[in-house]
Amino acid sequence: MSYLMRGVLIGFIFGVPGGAIGALVMQRTFSYGKKAGLLTGLGSSFADCIHAGVGVFGITLISDFISQHQTIINILGGCLILFMGIRLLLGKTEPVNEKLGTVESAKMVLSTFMIGLANPATIFVFLFAFSYLGVSKEADALQRTLVVCGAFFGTYIWWGIIAVVVPMIREKAVKFRERYMNKIFGTLLCLLGAVVFVRVLF
Repeated sequence: MSYLMRGVLIGFIFGVPGGAIGALVMQRTFSYGKKAGLLTGLGSSFADCIHAGVGVFGITLISDFISQHQTIINILGGCLILFMGIRLLLGKTEPVNEKLGTVESAKMVLSTFMIGLANPATIFVFLFAFSYLGVSKEADALQRTLVVCGAFFGTYIWWGIIAVVVPMIREKAVKFRERYMNKIFGTLLCLLGAVVFVRVLF
């Protein structure tokens, strides 16, 4: 298997569980359409790309910094997830609007990018996956770069699937979406944010 395909496989498998970012991709696709879902997933894929790069290239300066400040980074990530969850719970339900301006689009990418970066354990997950699929320390710079690019594409393929499938369901659940969808995703994000704090404290 080529190094690019190994990266794609790792990225896709890693993206499937979803977590807070998965909830955001679905919520934004429901509320704003396919483009919003793709933009939201893009931010996460950029963050995963950085984590994969740190892991596969063994950038010890960054990994050491993350290890030393993991608690603070996790708390910041948990606060961001809680903030988004509370915002959904308290915000007014609005009709679907698929027209996104430049600022709105940038915010969607940046929000999931920051959440992704705030999960430093991702680096160690990638390290394990690289080892399992035979990405050795002897791999040259080009091969490692292909793995990182593959991880980016792999995660983004998963978010793309969600962004395509959700609109198919959305049209059949308009009334339900307008009343309850933001509340459901807001509650889910609050719970995921609370889990982050529980892990940090205990």
